[in-house]
Amino acid sequence: MIQSEKQIRLEPLSRVFPSLITSESRRRKLQRFLDLPNLTISLIWFPLITYWLTTYCRVGQSLSRSIDRSQWGRINLFMVSLIWEKRAIPLYWSLLPKLGNSNLEEQTTNLQQVLPLFSEYKVIVLGDREFCSVDLGNWLKQKGVSFCLRLKKNQCIEMEHLIWQRLDELGIVPGTSLYVQGKRGRKTRPATGFDVAGKWKRN
Repeated sequence: MIQSEKQIRLEPLSRVFPSLITSESRRRKLQRFLDLPNLTISLIWFPLITYWLTTYCRVGQSLSRSIDRSQWGRINLFMVSLIWEKRAIPLYWSLLPKLGNSNLEEQTTNLQQVLPLFSEYKVIVLGDREFCSVDLGNWLKQKGVSFCLRLKKNQCIEMEHLIWQRLDELGIVPGTSLYVQGKRGRKTRPATGFDVAGKWKRN
């Protein structure tokens, strides 16, 4: 019904539900169905994702996963998705109990839910500037997961011994790029071993 009606509100769905009972009774049946304890992501969705991976992906293949957060009014949704042929396939999602950005604990908790699904694949986690955390990078390294996290322009990296520079001070101009390996990031409590890539399109 959701696919055909393009609708997730209970009232419209109850009107097209194929049953001879009243619309209010159909709505209550839908509510009870959605409250079933077995109707969870891990029990319903994860087996489908596992079947899809074994069908379309070879063991050891590199797969990109994105982490993102969207907020609509007072609804704050954290999403982990698989990037496949320029599409994002949802893997796991959760409602954050607050507004605003996610923290390290929420990020690692959500990522931890889907790591076992990809134990036989090479995983690359992609994240925008909300996730430019050195601590998150270290956590992913400990899990053996590659990552590409977008940095803020005021992020500092150690270009030479004890010489720190902000990214917006590195002289990147339209049409140029930058790649440095094994640098320390974050001037306060530095962390070692990160590669930094930067590119400014010509146009």
